[in-house]
Amino acid sequence: MESGEVWPKILFVCSVNKLRSRTAEEMFRGMQGFYVRSRGTEPDARVRVTAGDIGWADVVFVMEKRHRDRLRQKYRQECERKRIVVLHVPDDYDFMDPELVELLKQRLGQHLSVPAWDADG
Repeated sequence: MESGEVWPKILFVCSVNKLRSRTAEEMFRGMQGFYVRSRGTEPDARVRVTAGDIGWADVVFVMEKRHRDRLRQKYRQECERKRIVVLHVPDDYDFMDPELVELLKQRLGQHLSVPAWDADG
C-alpha cells in the first residue's frame, strides 16, 4: 500500500452468509486494495451481522432489498450515514458458482474499481 492510501472496508450481506455474500468475500480474498467481510442477517447465519460490522464498513453491499431493510430496521443508528447498496442478486446460486461470480463482478463493477477484474477482460 502506498503511503497515505486508504483501502475501503466493504461488508457483503445476504441471508445466511453461506453462498452469495461469502462468494463476494472470497472473490476479494488476497486482493490488494480492499478490506472485506461477509455476514448474514438471519439467526442461523454462518456469521451474523452486528452493529460493529456496519460501523466498521465504509460501504455495505446487500444482495436483496430485504437485507437492506432488515439492517435499517435493526441497526437504525449505524445505518443512518452508511452507504448501503442493493445488488439485486437472487438466492439462486451455489457458493462460487461461475454465474454468480460473473453477476457479482457486473453489479459490483458499477460501484467499485477493481483493477484485477479489468485485467480479466
